[in-house]
Amino acid sequence: MVALVRTVAYLGLDARSVEVQCQLAPGLPRFNIVGLADKAVGESRERVQAALAAMGLALPPKRITINLSPADLPKEGSHYDLPIALALLAAMGVTDAEQLEDYVVVGELALDARVVPSPGVLLAAIHASEADKGLICPAAQGAEAKWASDVPVLAAPDLLGLLNHLKGETQLAQPEPGEIDEPAPGPDLKRVKGQETAKRALEIAAAGGHNLLMLGPPGAGKSLLASCLPGILPPLTPGEALETSMIASVAGTLEGGRISRARPFRDPHHSASMAALTGGGLKVKPGEVSLAHLGVLFLDELPEFQRAVLDSLRQPLETGEVSVARANAHVTFPARVQLIAAMNPCRCGHLGDPALACSRAPRCAADYQSKVSGPLLDRIDLHVEVDPVSAADLALPPPAEGSAEVAARVAAARAVQTARLEGTGARTNAEMDGDTLEAHATPDEAGRKLLLQAADAMRLSARGYTRMLRVARTIADLAGAQQVGRIHVAEALSYRRQPPRA
Repeated sequence: MVALVRTVAYLGLDARSVEVQCQLAPGLPRFNIVGLADKAVGESRERVQAALAAMGLALPPKRITINLSPADLPKEGSHYDLPIALALLAAMGVTDAEQLEDYVVVGELALDARVVPSPGVLLAAIHASEADKGLICPAAQGAEAKWASDVPVLAAPDLLGLLNHLKGETQLAQPEPGEIDEPAPGPDLKRVKGQETAKRALEIAAAGGHNLLMLGPPGAGKSLLASCLPGILPPLTPGEALETSMIASVAGTLEGGRISRARPFRDPHHSASMAALTGGGLKVKPGEVSLAHLGVLFLDELPEFQRAVLDSLRQPLETGEVSVARANAHVTFPARVQLIAAMNPCRCGHLGDPALACSRAPRCAADYQSKVSGPLLDRIDLHVEVDPVSAADLALPPPAEGSAEVAARVAAARAVQTARLEGTGARTNAEMDGDTLEAHATPDEAGRKLLLQAADAMRLSARGYTRMLRVARTIADLAGAQQVGRIHVAEALSYRRQPPRA
């Protein structure tokens, strides 16, 4: 007899169907797991055997073979424990094999037969919903699983409780969807003294989803400005919140099934590796650029990152996704992020200050800033210099306008973009391309002449020219203008900085 239980294998944000097949055959007692299983799956033998022993059951003295089909698909993770145990129990006749055909099963087993959480339950629930099946998962992740449509969920606290439910002796309660967390208040722009140009650039970046680079000396407020950005961004829509939660589920960071409407804000240290930033590792996991999907990726001290690590962001910034290719897997994660970067003008940080600058200026500035490649800088729409703040500025009272007022203007501009871009696949002006860009961001005659003159004088690439049009469109949206004009193009060009020459 062969007992079958359905489960899934995770490849990026894609859940692939897997059959767990269990056969009990005469022969010397052995317990084999086949089907391209990794070490965590291979160790399921010990966990399953210990869990059955905790329930007072012993393995039959037969040759036990567990096949994970399709056999050429890599199987990774501990979520195969529960489907392997149920397939074995069905083959032993302890539970009904036909009843299990209506469910997709995921979950890790503890040695005392508890069903403990494992990453990716939300993806498994969505897969079960598409296959018109129910889901059996750990009790701690029932709330997470219920976000996937109206899929029937059996959230089992332990293996014995699940078996009793399947036999009809007890009833497991249906879990409720997890709570939706509203964005928590962060630093307010009222804390920023002076820096009006930088605050204006931050507002434009938030309104259009544009990438922003802040360049200035230490202590000028670059990190504070970046930390204020989430407070002026609109909250995630329900669909976007589910997208980001799927990534968090695969990464194992979705706690208690709680879905947040706050946009992700990730700020990795400059010692981060390429795998940490773009994803990868022995078990391919999403990196920082994917964990920041639909949110903000803040890179402080930009030139201190390894150059190869920074250049690995070039494709995600352009396409909105990152493809991780390994010998045993090719995985694609979404990575539609807003890059906010900050850097000092030179290694000492005091370029332009005769009293503090080093003796190598301005050569040191060219050497330091050249650590960031030109193609990466070309993908950053807004470049703004953040000047040092004097003691007189710090003594001034807080500005009258804070994050709430700026957020209202950003929300109004985003609403205009949502209506304009409906049905195009783009969410913000920063994602406009092709016919959409030509139809909605073409400036008037005066603006067109100015842009062409500036493109020739500044040696703008085709990408830089397109990005200037997108920024000008956002500035026009903030001003409530129907068409992009010369004044909007002029302001957009003012944020396009040329790299220093040695």
